Amino acid sequence: MAEKTPIKKVVLAYSGGLDTSVILKWIKQTYGCEVIAFTADIGQGDDFAAIEAKALATGASKVYVKDLKEEFLTKYAFPTLRAGAVYERKYLLGTSFARPLIAAHQVEVAKLEGADAVAHGCTGKGNDQVRFELTYKALAPELKVIAPWRQWDLGGREDLLEYANAHGIPVSQSKQNIYSRDQNLWHLSHEGGELEDPWQEPNEAMFQLTVSPEAAPDTPQELVIGFEEGYPVSIDGQAMGPVTLVTTLNEIGGQHGIGRIDLVENRLVGMKSRGVYEQPGATILATAHKELESLVLDRETLHYKDLVAQKYAELVYYGLWFTPLREALDAFVDVTQKPVTGEVRLKLYKGNCIVTGRKSPYSLYHEAFATFSSDPIYDHADAQGFINLFGLPLKVAALLKQQGTTAQ
Repeated sequence: MAEKTPIKKVVLAYSGGLDTSVILKWIKQTYGCEVIAFTADIGQGDDFAAIEAKALATGASKVYVKDLKEEFLTKYAFPTLRAGAVYERKYLLGTSFARPLIAAHQVEVAKLEGADAVAHGCTGKGNDQVRFELTYKALAPELKVIAPWRQWDLGGREDLLEYANAHGIPVSQSKQNIYSRDQNLWHLSHEGGELEDPWQEPNEAMFQLTVSPEAAPDTPQELVIGFEEGYPVSIDGQAMGPVTLVTTLNEIGGQHGIGRIDLVENRLVGMKSRGVYEQPGATILATAHKELESLVLDRETLHYKDLVAQKYAELVYYGLWFTPLREALDAFVDVTQKPVTGEVRLKLYKGNCIVTGRKSPYSLYHEAFATFSSDPIYDHADAQGFINLFGLPLKVAALLKQQGTTAQ
């Protein structure tokens, strides 16, 4: 059970789902304090009027609902896209960078309301508790943190369902539909249920954003994605704002079964977990962005940026968004993205996102250099000296080995 730390007012990150609905009631019962609910609209498609009404009915003294969709994309999703950050080869980090955004605005509300504590509904086994609490520490270290999953004696979601029943809290989950989901404009994640067995194939009925590749249209669809300095700005030549652009790509990509990811990942807290993600629009953008970079970035920058991308992905996944290192890496990324302007053509077909063309005014590709035909710019004979110098260490090592003077 919770320690009875004196607390007067709490701001709870509230989704209206099973966990946070129970938590709202539990905090009031346990601490006897005022609870303010904070909800962020980041494209999860919820009925926010219903969420507000539910929070008030469950005991919240006040409810804040903020539309953060554009900020979510421009200040979190797109910087991560420009960095090329992908966690463990597949995951485009949709939940990871959503948590610092939500926590940052939750802290703003706490300061505005004079609250002395913040609370979240993250479990003690997951990554999200770290992402929320590192943001609290970075932006408001004076606030106390209430993390019920680490404090109460409710053992799992079945216990929460019984608690909700006993206290008249309406919830949409059931013991048959027990998935833990997180949705925003960048993705939809699924955990729990049969997914806890990594050998078990996901139930097709679980998916909500994408059709199966088998059920996708037999005719491919072609798209052209336009970028300016690494930011996606258009589809098929039509300029679009961030929210419209990503929403459109989610719809188109979902129709073609794009962006289904089944991943056994290494959680920050030390265990492996299995998650299934639907990230259609993000997959299209990441594929196109990577391809445009291959056209405009020189070899050394491109190769080094791949190293930075992995570190960036780790920082985001670990909840280290508000850190000097992430800001410093952003400065590096900003420089690399100056020439990342142009268009990439893709073909969407039965789960596949296939690049068919790319162009940019800053392209480093020149047909005169790359052609196998005779040209006045590249002298084939020049390659001999290059190979001799590049291979000199290998030659020296081989000669020493022949003389028997190398270390055994």
